[in-house]
This record gives sequence, structure tokens and C-alpha cells, in this order.
Amino acid sequence: MEQINSDYRKYLLPSVISKINSIELKARLIVEGFKVGLHKSPYHGFSVEFSEHRPYLQGDSIRDIDWKVFGKTEKYFIKQYEEDTNLRSYILLDSSGSMNYKSEGNITKFEYASTLAAALSYLMIKQQDAAGLTLYSDRIIKNYPPKASKAYLTRILQGLAGVEPAERTKTAECLNSIAEKIKRRGLVIIISDLFDEVKNVLSALKHFRYMKNEVIVFQILDPLERSFSFGRDAIFRDIETQDELTTQPFQIQKAYREAFNSYISEIKSACLNSNIEYNLIETSVPFDKALFSYIQKRSKLY
Repeated sequence: MEQINSDYRKYLLPSVISKINSIELKARLIVEGFKVGLHKSPYHGFSVEFSEHRPYLQGDSIRDIDWKVFGKTEKYFIKQYEEDTNLRSYILLDSSGSMNYKSEGNITKFEYASTLAAALSYLMIKQQDAAGLTLYSDRIIKNYPPKASKAYLTRILQGLAGVEPAERTKTAECLNSIAEKIKRRGLVIIISDLFDEVKNVLSALKHFRYMKNEVIVFQILDPLERSFSFGRDAIFRDIETQDELTTQPFQIQKAYREAFNSYISEIKSACLNSNIEYNLIETSVPFDKALFSYIQKRSKLY
């Protein structure tokens, strides 16, 4: 059993999962590896299965109590069925050209982000929640409204499999447009590098909160985008505009890091003040960090 557990856990590593071609298989293996991890420290006692339950309330029939869960937690839970679970999640995936960046030894930001979106969709629908997906760049590329059927999961995964990041970033404009189109509030999950005018992006994030949605932000970055540790003369090319800049990275590294950290702090602080959950995820980080953040958020909602 220990060997099986260890085998599943390796699929949380971006370097391992990237070698698998099928996005559906990627999603399944990541979720299975994540569930194995939930039964180990530091997540002991917290199980993804509990998202399919709600606490026992006065007036509920004791016949509906899940005694297996009681045996694990010594708490009373009622098993929820499909008609009882009504969380609607909107996954918004940045598919602009800047997401195509990767440094040596890492996967592109888009591959990481799209794999995370696939795993979240898989996890949600397996828990009988409704999952939706919107892909955007400088415009809305694809839109799948939230649904909870297993057949719909296949549509979402097929939609993810056929996308290549392109075009310029208009994150703020697209997010505002999406916010106006959401008619039933739910959980909005934004997966992006957030490379746009900071004030405009923050305003767009707040737009979702103004519309009474819960919001999680996953800012996906390559490790080198934070460290700027290139170590030799380099020509930097904007992936979206193709503009070039020749420089010696070590001469501007300190100023770059200070400016970048200030940019991150501004986003993080604004999210905190607006009750938006913010997560900075580097493409070298195992996928369970993001999945656990989602599970924690869901457990607070239901």
C-alpha cells in the first residue's frame, strides 16, 4: 500500500505529469495523488470525501448519518446527494501569449495552468459540484457554463486540450466582461500570470466580489520571473509584442526584484482587503498546493 501511495504522489510533480499526453489522465492522476496526500501529515483528518457531506442539523433523520465518517471524525455528517450540492465554480484561464513562457527545466505557465484547471474540473465534478471553464486572452476564446455531469467534464477537458496560448493580454478587460455575464453567483477561480495594468486587474477582481461571488486567484509564475537569476548577458523578447531588450541581468537584478516584489505585494494586499483568496504558484511547485487551497475554500462555503 505504501508503494502505491508513493506512486500516486509523484503525479503531483509538474515534471512528471508533463510527460503524459492525455489531459484527462493527467487530471485523474493528480486528483488521486492529492487524495493520497490528504490522508497523510500535514493534512491528516481532512478528506476530500467530506466535501460530499454536510454537518448534521437538528431535524435531520439519524438514518441519513454517515457512520463511517463518524468513525473517522467523531462528528455527525449527512451524506449529500447531487440535488443537495449546488456549488457552482467558474474557472477562468488566461490563454494569452505571456503564459507561453518557461525557463529551463520547467513547463510553460500555460501547461501548468491548464493542467491545474483540468484537475480542478475533475475534482469538482467528481464531488457532484458544477464546474465551468472560460478561456481568454485579449478576448473570450471558449466558454463552458457550469454543469455537474460526467459527460460535461469530457467536454471541458477536450476544450482544454485544443488550446495554444496566443494573442496579447487583456486580462482586466476580459475579467470585467466575464463578471457581467455571470448570472448565478458562485466560486470564481482565476488562473493567470496577471500581467496587465495592476490597477485595472485589481478593479476587475473586485468586480467579482461586487457581484457577490467568492474568489480565488492563482497567480502562475515561472521561478525566473521572480528571481531574474539569468547570470549572463541576455536578449529579452516580449512574447506578445516581439519587442526586444538587450541587457546584463546582474546589473538590474536588484531593481527588478524590488519592483517585482512591490507588484506582488500590491496584488496580495488588495486581494486580502477585498476578501479574495490569493495564491502565488510557481511552475515548479507540486499541484497539491493549489488543490488544497481550493478544498479549504470549499469547506468554508459548505
